[in-house]
Amino acid sequence: FSVASITPLIYAIIGDIAPPSRRGTWLSIVVSGHLTALWAGTPLGTLLEHFLGWRSVFIVMATIGVILMFVNFKAWKSVPSNELTTNLLKGNLARILGSVSVTAIWAISMYTLYIYLGAALHFNNGFSSAEIALAVTFYGIGAVLGSLSSGQLTDKFGERKISINTLIVLILILLCLGVFFSSGDWLYFFMFIWALVGYAGFTSYQARLAVEYPLERGIVMAWNNTALYIGITLGSMLGGYVISNWGYSTLPYACSIAAVLSFIISTQKRQVLKGKSTIINR
Repeated sequence: FSVASITPLIYAIIGDIAPPSRRGTWLSIVVSGHLTALWAGTPLGTLLEHFLGWRSVFIVMATIGVILMFVNFKAWKSVPSNELTTNLLKGNLARILGSVSVTAIWAISMYTLYIYLGAALHFNNGFSSAEIALAVTFYGIGAVLGSLSSGQLTDKFGERKISINTLIVLILILLCLGVFFSSGDWLYFFMFIWALVGYAGFTSYQARLAVEYPLERGIVMAWNNTALYIGITLGSMLGGYVISNWGYSTLPYACSIAAVLSFIISTQKRQVLKGKSTIINR
């Protein structure tokens, strides 16, 4: 609950205060930090539990939380207040929801498989715990590198171009992952590329939203992160349904269908009117 509450605010603040020419890079650093915590937190917690006992995990987390509380007071002290009002959203609400739905469906394409990855690798490929951990490590490294590299590419080539092209590559990678899902060592490579491309697209799309909604930027960034968590939840539900009916090997293909839907919605061109935040479909 705490993470789901805090991370949208961080993305919103960065979207508001980042220089326009560096917004993609700033967001990529934030996303990479979030992703590093996701894949590095579990093994670190396991080590703490092994050497110091399970209570040490909560003590360390609480201590870090107290430290971060003071750091946050200092870091965000100079952030200007948001003057957004409810009236500003009138006429744009449906359009904003349509835009953030791209992220929700993208999350389905990533997490329908990822949530069940350990079980899928074990039952489908006979992977040991060490091999599953290695596969997740490849995924984690790809996710961080994809996020970091996306920032520079977005600032150089544009938010829309990178966000759309990464979705195209993501569709192809997911199809390849389905074909080579039982290919042994090749799977590590596709895990890396899957995360690299997927999270590059996530970062660039956040930068795209920040450009397309200049006045509602803060709230749109927050809603976009909420859409991410909604997509993760729906992905877990979809994954369970797919496994029950067709087995683990069909998960990558289900993810590719979601990626296609995300691509179709994402390709809707939008134009920001001068002096306004209204966005028109061309």
